[in-house]
Amino acid sequence: MIPRHDPELKAFASDNYAGVHPEILEAIVRANGGHQISYGEDVYTEALHGVFQRHFGERAQTYPVFNGTAANVVSLRSMLDPWQAVICADTAHIHTDEGGAPEVAGGIKLFTVATPDGKLTPELIDTQAWGFGDVHRAQPGVVSISNTTELGTVYTPGEITAICAHAHERGLKVHLDGSRLTNAAAALGVPLRALTTDAGVDVLSFGGTKIGLLYGEAVVVLNPAAARGVDYLRKTYMQLSSKMRFVSAQFEALLGGDLWLRNARQANAMGRRLAEAVRDIPGVEVPRPVEANAVFAILPPEVTERLQKRFRFYTWNPATGEVRWMCSFDTTEADVDAFAAAVREEMAA
Repeated sequence: MIPRHDPELKAFASDNYAGVHPEILEAIVRANGGHQISYGEDVYTEALHGVFQRHFGERAQTYPVFNGTAANVVSLRSMLDPWQAVICADTAHIHTDEGGAPEVAGGIKLFTVATPDGKLTPELIDTQAWGFGDVHRAQPGVVSISNTTELGTVYTPGEITAICAHAHERGLKVHLDGSRLTNAAAALGVPLRALTTDAGVDVLSFGGTKIGLLYGEAVVVLNPAAARGVDYLRKTYMQLSSKMRFVSAQFEALLGGDLWLRNARQANAMGRRLAEAVRDIPGVEVPRPVEANAVFAILPPEVTERLQKRFRFYTWNPATGEVRWMCSFDTTEADVDAFAAAVREEMAA
């Protein structure tokens, strides 16, 4: 079959645009022969629990799901009573990019907090962590953070530890949206558990699609006392895969060795390369630190419009002209250099 697209063309819109890593495809093929018990009772899903426990500790309980929105909704719903709410940054994916799914599908109230860099702090959490015992206000129950953040910044282990300690002192649980957790760990050179289990995170939404999987994310309960009924909620929210072996086999290939780290390092390195390549272009501003695989830049609107006809990427803030460029595990130096050259050409036009 002839591809319907140019397989050599790369975009800088999202790491979701990338294809599937060859090692992941090989894992799917290996899992394909014969019959296995459905709905997660297969040998691949059984083995997957041990794979996740090696990264996140022996108490970790793993529940594969189809997508990141579902991972977040199932995670948060399992952590909350019906009258409780979630405190999150106003840039959080659960607030800005999930189509209202936490509110509509999960019935979850979100208390948002403005941040300068997408990162919460104990002090910022306290701007919404109040009204306990007031029946007229939804009760704060969970703090949700993203790592990396939606602004491309990275929480350090110390920062997450401080958030978790403060939240737990206030009787709040902590959820981490880890759709790009691998990028954060690679950027800091720390194991995945340093940003999660060891820091005190209770429940994790672990991302796979952005780092090379065909499809699949996971709800990872790090503190079993913090979540209830994940098995039932996963089915209620239509996330229990009948052929779960194909999701689990992908995660085993990703996390069983160092594939997650190799992929994340590549994406991060290309983000840094792109930032350096455009910083000296007259008229281009890079207003945010590039800590992982996201590059934010400010361009004249007419340049953005022309450039988007050559390479796909998104406008982040139309009012300021800020755009976002994402690098993926399959982004190469040649891809970055070609895109940077196009930026230079369009700025000079």
